[in-house]
Amino acid sequence: MIKRDLYLQRLIDRMNNGSIKVITGIRRCGKSVLLFDLFGDYLKSIGIDDAHILKYKLDNIKLRKYRDPEVLYDDIVAKTAAPGQYYLFLDEIQFVEDFSELMNSLSQLDNVDTYVTGSNSKFLSTDILTEFRGRGDEVRVYPLSFSEFYSARGGDKYEAWDEYNLYGGMPALFERSTEEQKGEYLKSLMAKVYLSDIVERNNVQYPDEMDSIVDFLCSAIGSLTNPKKISDTLKSVKGKSISDVTVKKYLGYLSDAFLFDSAKRFDVKGRKYFETPLKYYMTDVGLRNARLNFRQVEENHIMENVIFNELKVRGFSVDVGVVESKETIDGKRKLKQLEIDFVVSKGAKKYYIQSAYEMPTEEKLRQEKRSLIKVGDSFKKLVIVKENIRPQTDEEGIVTMGLINFLLDQNSLDL
Repeated sequence: MIKRDLYLQRLIDRMNNGSIKVITGIRRCGKSVLLFDLFGDYLKSIGIDDAHILKYKLDNIKLRKYRDPEVLYDDIVAKTAAPGQYYLFLDEIQFVEDFSELMNSLSQLDNVDTYVTGSNSKFLSTDILTEFRGRGDEVRVYPLSFSEFYSARGGDKYEAWDEYNLYGGMPALFERSTEEQKGEYLKSLMAKVYLSDIVERNNVQYPDEMDSIVDFLCSAIGSLTNPKKISDTLKSVKGKSISDVTVKKYLGYLSDAFLFDSAKRFDVKGRKYFETPLKYYMTDVGLRNARLNFRQVEENHIMENVIFNELKVRGFSVDVGVVESKETIDGKRKLKQLEIDFVVSKGAKKYYIQSAYEMPTEEKLRQEKRSLIKVGDSFKKLVIVKENIRPQTDEEGIVTMGLINFLLDQNSLDL
């Protein structure tokens, strides 16, 4: 059993808060195991009796009758009639007809704390905002982070990184022993689970064009782009004519399905967002590599993607920073935009982070730090490098730390 302590704690923190806990995330990332096994075991450990933990795996054919919302509701009410607090687990809630109406009815049961998961085309991120009418409390689950992956794998940390860098963190990979099996599993997930789901859910009229958009995003993770650029590239490179309006719509579908996430550009000094271009990152780098047949495994881009995902897992909002600087170019004073890879915030905390694959030379390091220095505020600034180095702080107050140290220590940003 792979430990998912961070998500387990998030469920514990939300116990009995009056909201329906909605566990979302890309399919096959471990939502059901988190709820039924890890959280279920926790409830038993604090003395909750089995009779007060109600579990319905609605994709099980033996529970087919409970896909009728009235039958399911009546059964739940009957089983929670005795005094005491009950904990209700509903897995694959999308199998229930009119599940949103059921959820709103369940929220009125004072002695029932409800937790639901859903993972197919009828239960994606935008549904959470609309179906539960403000009664849902979302817990987003990602594929295994590197620290979760390493806790299950063990061994040499750098060999573990090499494997993670290639195949990512889908939990079922631990059930596949050969590279061929792992690769085929990831390819099958992309084609037969995720993309087919999106096409069916959204009635996508041009699935080949959407496939091309997926290929573009996978090839250009961490690069600034926008719908027009993607449209122009598909037309010039692949001869596919697809409007930027359609591209924008398809990008929304891919994000709603948790396959991709995006980061907006943020003017650090002007305190404003730029609408475009954006940077797109993939939720799991193994899926990205498999989609490209493992032909474009550029570790520098993958490292940046992994850092982005790690920050999201830790609950931060993540933007791409822009700092304007007046510089003399060819004897003329010009305004230049300097980029910060990640501007990271959570509550009152804020960090500025640069991802640098190789340990830069002194000159290159100065360039990496230039945009950080130009920020001019007192929030913490970091450069994360691939090399194995302990965190070290320079005279400018900028911290340089190794990637593995960053990924394995949940408190690494505060070292």
